[in-house]
Amino acid sequence: MKFKEKVMVGGEQIGQVLKNHTIRPTVQRIDIARVLLAKPQHLSADKVFGLVNTKDELVSKATVYNTLNLFVDKGLINQVVVDSRYIFYDSNTESHHHFYNEDTGLLQDIEDEGTLVKNIPGLPKNTVQTGIDVVIRVKNQS
Repeated sequence: MKFKEKVMVGGEQIGQVLKNHTIRPTVQRIDIARVLLAKPQHLSADKVFGLVNTKDELVSKATVYNTLNLFVDKGLINQVVVDSRYIFYDSNTESHHHFYNEDTGLLQDIEDEGTLVKNIPGLPKNTVQTGIDVVIRVKNQS
């Protein structure tokens, strides 16, 4: 499902998007989905936690993590692991690669659709390829 098809504004519409991904809509899940699907973006779990908890109702950190993992498992969002310390949740589930700026912590999409990964080694026996994730790490020039 392309990102544009997922962008919804009302809670009822977001609830339907969740149902389409076999996710039971709860108040917390709708709030978290509303934050994630507002626009194409890359958010950490802590950032999602902060954005969701700007209202009167509080959502626990455990609920945020569990919901993010559920959304990933159901294909609503992607998880981008920069390294074991930096995990982002990407609202764009189309196949694409990323730049990660080590100085700023910014993760951004690589817009060039012509990016190719060549000379992929043979897969181990009894396995199938499910994707290729490329994160190009950059630093600001001094």
